Amino acid sequence: MKRALVGDIGGTNARFALWENNQMHAVQVYATADYTSPEQAIGAYLQAQGLSKGDQGAVCLAVAGPVSGDEFRFTNNHWRLSRQAFCQSLQVEQLLLINDFTAMALGMTRLQAHEYRTVCQGTAQAGRPAVVIGPGTGLGVGTLLGLDDGRWLALPGEGGHVDLPVGNAREAQIRQHIANDTGHVSAETVLSGGGLLRLYQAICALDGYSATLQTPAAITEAALAGEPVALAVIEQFCCFLGRVAGNNVLTLGGRGGVYIVGGIIPRFAELFLRSGFARSFAEKGCMSGYFNEVPVWLVTAEFSGLLGAGVALQQSVGAGLPRDAI
Repeated sequence: MKRALVGDIGGTNARFALWENNQMHAVQVYATADYTSPEQAIGAYLQAQGLSKGDQGAVCLAVAGPVSGDEFRFTNNHWRLSRQAFCQSLQVEQLLLINDFTAMALGMTRLQAHEYRTVCQGTAQAGRPAVVIGPGTGLGVGTLLGLDDGRWLALPGEGGHVDLPVGNAREAQIRQHIANDTGHVSAETVLSGGGLLRLYQAICALDGYSATLQTPAAITEAALAGEPVALAVIEQFCCFLGRVAGNNVLTLGGRGGVYIVGGIIPRFAELFLRSGFARSFAEKGCMSGYFNEVPVWLVTAEFSGLLGAGVALQQSVGAGLPRDAI
């Protein structure tokens, strides 16, 4: 396959790399706010690499949102994309657009041993789906399934927009407080960067504290420093994530394991590993035993979505990949 370009475009950042000989190199990250369109950002990337339009035979972009038709509007940033106009502008022969969590799921097939940590012990069952879930600018949810021919199937979806599940009276209070401001409370309403701040403000209001912290980063820093309210917020965040992840395992029969991805959880990995995530994950009444052997991993790899875009592109040209890296 001729040298290609791969991209992973989220709400805040766009990551680009070159894909050649089934490998990724020359990774660069651009702030989406600094560019008016993906074409402009990719033009800047090509210029930085000393490349010209048309030097790439194909482009695969992992994009945040449902993919269909010629026009794509990004869910969490101001960019829009027309397949036809994109290919004409950048002189691209083939454009493959995939959901960002399709790419993230496929990226799990390239994980190295030092790029994940075990959260819950277990054994992934061959032929069963794996759940890929991660809070970031939004909440992404994907499904990964190994096929008999050695390729991988990643199923896109919008699982971050399901209703936020509650497991006790305290969580019901939090959910109702947030609903008073936002209306519908999806999982993403809480399990995202903005959601962390929303959760902090709700807990402060319910418990009579002054909400002095103004950003998700400030909440994380305060929790890492041992500030009690921030610690309680992080703990509740992890418990909500456990409930959503567990619901996905039951819905999909996800005995292939669960991958926790995204940019938020690795920032407080030790707190996450000590949190009530595992308890909330398996707290399903008569079905709690279903989770006894379901493994959960915290993924710390930096560019899994980019790798997944490369895997998708490789598979799209019929190359196929061995299922021995997961």
